[in-house]
Amino acid sequence: MPKRGVAMLAIDTNVIVRFLTGDDPRQSAKAKTVIEGETVFVATTVLLETQWVLRSSYDFSSEAVTAILRAFAGLPSVTLQDAPLAAQALDWTDQGMDFADALHLAAAADCDAFVSFDARLAKTAKGLDAVRVHGP
Repeated sequence: MPKRGVAMLAIDTNVIVRFLTGDDPRQSAKAKTVIEGETVFVATTVLLETQWVLRSSYDFSSEAVTAILRAFAGLPSVTLQDAPLAAQALDWTDQGMDFADALHLAAAADCDAFVSFDARLAKTAKGLDAVRVHGP
C-alpha cells in the first residue's frame, strides 16, 4: 500500500501494457517516462488485468507473462499493492494454476478452505502448499 507522505502515482493496466509491449511508440514513451521516472503503485486488480491482457490480446504464453511480471515488479520504481500475494500467485502460475485462481487462493491463505465449483482449480491446488479447495 502507498505510504502517506510518499509521492507515488497509481498506474493503470494500459500504462503497464504500453511499457511492456512498446506497441504504441508515443504512448509507450510516455509510459516509460512515468514508470522509470516516478514511484508507481500497482493495485492487485491492475496486475491481474495486465496478465489477462498480455495473455488474451497479445498471445503471450503463461510462462512469458509470469517472467515479464516478475521483472516488472522488481523494478526499483514499482510498488505492488501486495507483493507477497503476487509472488505466491506467480509461483503457483508457474506450477500450472491460472493466475486469477492463484491470486484468489493466495488471498484466502488464512481461511479454512476455498469453495469453488472449479474442479481444475481443486485438482491443481492439491499439489501446492495452498488452502484446501473443495466444492460446495
